[in-house]
Amino acid sequence: MDKEIVVGAGLVGSLQAVLLAKKGYRVDVFDRRPDIRKMKFIGGKSINLALSTRGWKALEIAGIAEDIKSIAIPMYGRKMHAVNGDVTFQSYGKEKEAIYSVSRGELNRQLLLKADQYDNVNLHFNSRCVDIDLKTQEIAFQNSDSGELNIIKGNRIYGTDGAFSAVRARMMKTDRFNYSQTYMDHGYKELVIPANEDGTHKLDKHALHIWPRGQFMLIALPNLDGSFTVTLFFPFEGETSFDSLNTDDKIVSFFEKTFPDALEVMPTLLEDYHANPASSLVIVRCDPWTWKDKVMLMGDAAHAIVPFYGQGMNSGFEDCSEWWRLSETYGENWVDLFNEYARIRKPNGDAIAELALYNYIEMRDNVGDEMFLLRKKIENHIYAKHPDKWVPLYSMVTFSHTPYADAWDIGQKQRAIMDTVMARPDIKENWDSEEVEKAILAGL
Repeated sequence: MDKEIVVGAGLVGSLQAVLLAKKGYRVDVFDRRPDIRKMKFIGGKSINLALSTRGWKALEIAGIAEDIKSIAIPMYGRKMHAVNGDVTFQSYGKEKEAIYSVSRGELNRQLLLKADQYDNVNLHFNSRCVDIDLKTQEIAFQNSDSGELNIIKGNRIYGTDGAFSAVRARMMKTDRFNYSQTYMDHGYKELVIPANEDGTHKLDKHALHIWPRGQFMLIALPNLDGSFTVTLFFPFEGETSFDSLNTDDKIVSFFEKTFPDALEVMPTLLEDYHANPASSLVIVRCDPWTWKDKVMLMGDAAHAIVPFYGQGMNSGFEDCSEWWRLSETYGENWVDLFNEYARIRKPNGDAIAELALYNYIEMRDNVGDEMFLLRKKIENHIYAKHPDKWVPLYSMVTFSHTPYADAWDIGQKQRAIMDTVMARPDIKENWDSEEVEKAILAGL
């Protein structure tokens, strides 16, 4: 029986191992880190995750969706917090449509537990990939404890080892392999809103909370224990930046002025601010995502993106569900399967990278703006009346399986139409008029 090698036991790697096992293949999974299932605390510099439609589909294929729902909290919309304390709610989609807050560590643990239930899956930790012979499919792994070098041979290799992938690094040495990485000037730092003494949440737990402030923002996602994981997206350098907030007084003064209602529920702000590092945000683009019918890149190894559409994990999980669909179509015709995977996934990886950058500007600059909220209100009005003609971009990305590249193209067209509509001098008074509706539909 063929042996499949998965390099990286993170979210995408552990999920792909489950899908391979379900197909009956022998699977060996290697990860440079220790086994997180044995850790008492799963944490670190990791932004909370938002599971949506694409991710749920992959988890359903893997047979673990119901288990994950028990550790996920539905968020039905955004709550925007103004400096003066005013809070505005904007639903994400139609009634009962939600994205789900879930702990990265706990989700990863559950996926590893699922993979380990299969007799044909072997998990190896503390094993760093140091070299790959593409011609022979031999991979060298070094044990981080003993230093011992192990050479493993497989039929196919799945590179799911993240933004700084060792598998991709080896592919970069092949002819005509394109690669780029781009860092944002902004980074992020994790903070905490603790639970109330009785374990309840201090804020509405069924919303994603945003404090949009132009060139930076604060967000908060709920956890099962009553706390919120808070993330400050902030410039690294400049007049107002991580560099400039270099004393306790400056940190507290900044939060008092900029996020006053958040500060009221963050008693451990200074402790958390100093304990958690400011981490960078990188976008990775590469091509091709496969090498012959032997190596396939998935998840961040192929398309690391910034987190502002909540699609990093979902797009990686969609890589897995698309692999599953193609394996149902092509069986063990690996040449066609790998070629088709690379052909269809690469444009969508590029598109979600652009969408995520676009959404950052929207979240930090616009979501609290009166005209922006009216714009979304008009779009939802048209969506409700003509769902066959108009689906808002956010709904296409988050609550459908429309390819990201198609969603991006449609969204660009919709934006041009709405720019024209919003420029009407009477739009505030007549936003739901038949005339506005006709103008929008005529532009399609």
